[in-house]
Amino acid sequence: MDKLRLRFKKTGRAVYISHLDLMQTMQRAFSRAGYELKYSEGFNPHPQISIALPLSVGAASFCEIMDFKLKGEAYISDIPARLTAALPEGLEVTDCYEPQRKAAELKYLRVKGIFEYDERDVERMAQSLRDFYSAGEIIISKKTKRGVGETDIKPAIREIGFEAENGAVKLEAVISAQEPTLNPELLADALRQLAADLAPDFAKFTRLEIYDKDMEIFR
Repeated sequence: MDKLRLRFKKTGRAVYISHLDLMQTMQRAFSRAGYELKYSEGFNPHPQISIALPLSVGAASFCEIMDFKLKGEAYISDIPARLTAALPEGLEVTDCYEPQRKAAELKYLRVKGIFEYDERDVERMAQSLRDFYSAGEIIISKKTKRGVGETDIKPAIREIGFEAENGAVKLEAVISAQEPTLNPELLADALRQLAADLAPDFAKFTRLEIYDKDMEIFR
């Protein structure tokens, strides 16, 4: 069978499953659901599955995608329910289809975040955050494959907004997923580096949607 693509959610307690453990969990789910994955050829064969844009531990998502190949034939419409039944709580397959685009064409992420402040006024924090992120550049120290270097994250932020709500500051942003890659956790890390008085006491993020370069939903 040609390559197929899953779309799945990772929420609740499942957010604490690491990427490596998630890959193993998915492989076991295919087996339990009665599907046999294709393996690569060569001296070290491995199952042909791959997850685009691995999540950080603790982050949730409603729009994860995984490409895979199966041996034999299968009804695509049956795969989501059968896999979900074989997965632990917090992992839910919502769709399965033939890929319309290469993973390299995935460009933007829509994310939401919660910034919690124990003793600071959230209305004032929300306005200060708007001011901070309206700057022409936001240069931070960031780990790379070559070590620690400075990078301007502002070009990787397409949209960003903050609102005070229920005693916290709610964030929603559209950020670059690839070339450059901006981990949403760097939005909080930038505050810790450049404006400690605005840094939240606690922050968490959720992926809401994925897009191509034209802001069309990525399939």
